[in-house]
Amino acid sequence: MRYPHRILQLLALLLPLCGMAAPPARLAEMQNLPDFRKLVKQNEPTVVNISTTQAPARKAAKRPYALPEQPGSENPYLEFFKRFFQERPELPSGQANSLGSGFILSPDGYILTNAHVARDADKIIVRLSDQRERPAKVIGADDLTDVALLKIDGENLPAVKIGDSDALEVGEWVLAIGSPFGLEQTATQGIVSAVGRNLPSGTYVPFIQSDVAVNPGSSGGPLFNLRGEVVGINSQIYSSTGGYMGLSFAIPIKLAMQVVEQMKATGEVTRGWLGILLQAVNNDLAEAFRLDRPRGALVAQILPDSPAASAGFKQGDIILRYGGEPVEDSSQLPRMIGVTPVGKTVAMSILRNGEPLEIKATIARLETAPEVVSTMDEHNDPRLKIIVADLSNEQRRTLGMEEQGVLVTTLDEGPAANAGLYPDDIILQLNHNPVKNANQFVELAKELPKGKAIPLLVRRENETLYLAVRLPDKE
Repeated sequence: MRYPHRILQLLALLLPLCGMAAPPARLAEMQNLPDFRKLVKQNEPTVVNISTTQAPARKAAKRPYALPEQPGSENPYLEFFKRFFQERPELPSGQANSLGSGFILSPDGYILTNAHVARDADKIIVRLSDQRERPAKVIGADDLTDVALLKIDGENLPAVKIGDSDALEVGEWVLAIGSPFGLEQTATQGIVSAVGRNLPSGTYVPFIQSDVAVNPGSSGGPLFNLRGEVVGINSQIYSSTGGYMGLSFAIPIKLAMQVVEQMKATGEVTRGWLGILLQAVNNDLAEAFRLDRPRGALVAQILPDSPAASAGFKQGDIILRYGGEPVEDSSQLPRMIGVTPVGKTVAMSILRNGEPLEIKATIARLETAPEVVSTMDEHNDPRLKIIVADLSNEQRRTLGMEEQGVLVTTLDEGPAANAGLYPDDIILQLNHNPVKNANQFVELAKELPKGKAIPLLVRRENETLYLAVRLPDKE
């Protein structure tokens, strides 16, 4: 017989009062709940505490692991996603001392943790479960996945068993062990809430979401399945307070081990690069680009001298398949490209102006992406409720737009604002037509049909993106 969870809690409280105390294992058995005691005892020795010190000159004024706000985002709480390792008070020496968790990968002393735990550290100390301390060196750290590989001297150290994170299912029980707020060997349990979760900071990471309680200091600790296998590395939480609020996110161990293999071999991680900036396809954009439903990855910008430029990609292309695999969401594509071997030629199915097309591109190595900057006769368009201005010659040279673009200076409530435009955006195209100056923009706007979603290509800070603008049926 199965008992509701709340009734089980009441039994645990009432039975002792009646002189009928049932052991915890019996209560778990009554509810068919897992007993984590054996799992914890077996795996506690594999979990370590990590402390780092760094000189104040190297300590960032703004925490590098806080996620930036996303312009135009529909989620007002994105700034509350945080990586979570605890910073201790200033030491007398003036050095910062940070605390995190990790776990032993192999008996010879390889340890896995988060990149943000080890970042910029002048000294790293690993404390084992038996309180022995060992200095550690960084073998490699990858900020894009937030994975770091450390090495300590040791023999016959207790090591974790690696599981299959691809086999995780929503609703499956999982257990975390770490050092929240410096409280070592703390175990918490919960279930997998979602898999393949996309976060603003995790372009290359399909996060495991769970309701396992984790807090500052748990960062870098392992997430176990019921077989005692590591399936993830705790990396981020969702919080408006800095503490646990029911949502935590782990890096899948399969992805982490791919990173580890490269770090061991070369000390760095190599990723494929196509040279495009992408955005998601919503309902309005699907209509504007004559797509049957929202799917695929919309090409918002093509970087110069990139594989995409050489292959003939154009702004407005929608990538539907990559190497034969469907692309249902734009967040999938960077991961697919990232794991593609450098030098491999990949066929992609795209939609261009409503027509299917196949393009082949040779994947290059991901390097540091270039950055662009932005700054101001004005023309008013009464239909879109917008005022635009021509760019100066200096602005065009700075932005690399010699013959294209107008600056949005003022927005009133209306179609342009409803589409998501902001002041200081630069409009590059209207209904697939290049915008050369403010006067031409107003003339193009006069031809827009009513009640139909029309694509609008804009540059916002250092990125380009498509918006869908719709004039009302009645003006």
